[in-house]
Amino acid sequence: MMHADPRCVLTGTHFINGDAACCEGALAAGARYAAGYPITPSTEIVERFAARAPEVGGLFIQMEDEIASSIAIQGMVWGGQKAFTVTSGPGFSLMMEHIGLAAMTETPVVFVDVQRGGPSTGLPTLPSQGDMMQARFGSHGDYAIIALSPNSPQECFDLTVKAFNLAEEFRVPVMFMMDECVGHMTEKVVIPPAEQIEVYPRRHTKKPPEEFLLYEPGPDLVPEMAHAGEGYKLYVTGLTHDRRGYPSLNPAAQKELVFRLFEKIRRAADRLVMVEADELDGADVVVVSYGITSRVALRAVQM
Repeated sequence: MMHADPRCVLTGTHFINGDAACCEGALAAGARYAAGYPITPSTEIVERFAARAPEVGGLFIQMEDEIASSIAIQGMVWGGQKAFTVTSGPGFSLMMEHIGLAAMTETPVVFVDVQRGGPSTGLPTLPSQGDMMQARFGSHGDYAIIALSPNSPQECFDLTVKAFNLAEEFRVPVMFMMDECVGHMTEKVVIPPAEQIEVYPRRHTKKPPEEFLLYEPGPDLVPEMAHAGEGYKLYVTGLTHDRRGYPSLNPAAQKELVFRLFEKIRRAADRLVMVEADELDGADVVVVSYGITSRVALRAVQM
């Protein structure tokens, strides 16, 4: 682990909403680049990032749509940067193919979905949690990824840092599932000093180019990375591929690849599942909830 860059951390106590806290978490985690297309109720995240990122050598690019945004950030990652995109339900639907691509190519990237009512255009300014199954099963085929769901502006900061760290550790796209209430809710957010914020660095290979295989798994089944322009052979494709990254129609290659995409996450499930347990002593019924609903559910249980 490394520590956050002090230039990017607004240490102190702030009165900000969840969207702003998410932006600050991304900067603290080392994200310097983002791409997106404006959509309520997520736009405030990238509006703030567009203002803050140039202060630390970063950049926000407004793309023509969510499809372009979701692939642009993957190019940023393979160019050596940490990057993310931000959207809401309709845009999240458009991103599904590229979420599957990121899972297949093991691109460490973060997708932020500030959920709103649906389907279709739905309720742009009202909350929903209707995208949760889409986060898990939205793209076709068999793969495993990680999703986090904050229930407060403070968690928007803390868990955004966590989302980037998990993306880098497991080389996987991470879904950050906010909702309109959490995104627009304004509360106290405490941002610690940079030296107290742990940041997971890129798994960059130390092997010379002639010995490097793009998808050779390590002991934890996660391969090391190299970046474009460094002299390494990078064959990054959504096709089923072997350890070199070359496309393969061999059933054994498909079995090995898909098994590893699942198993690298499944092995760490006990550590990845993060829950808060309240009022469980003597309980006959347990309520499971997340996001803004978890706050309402806890009050109901305590009545």
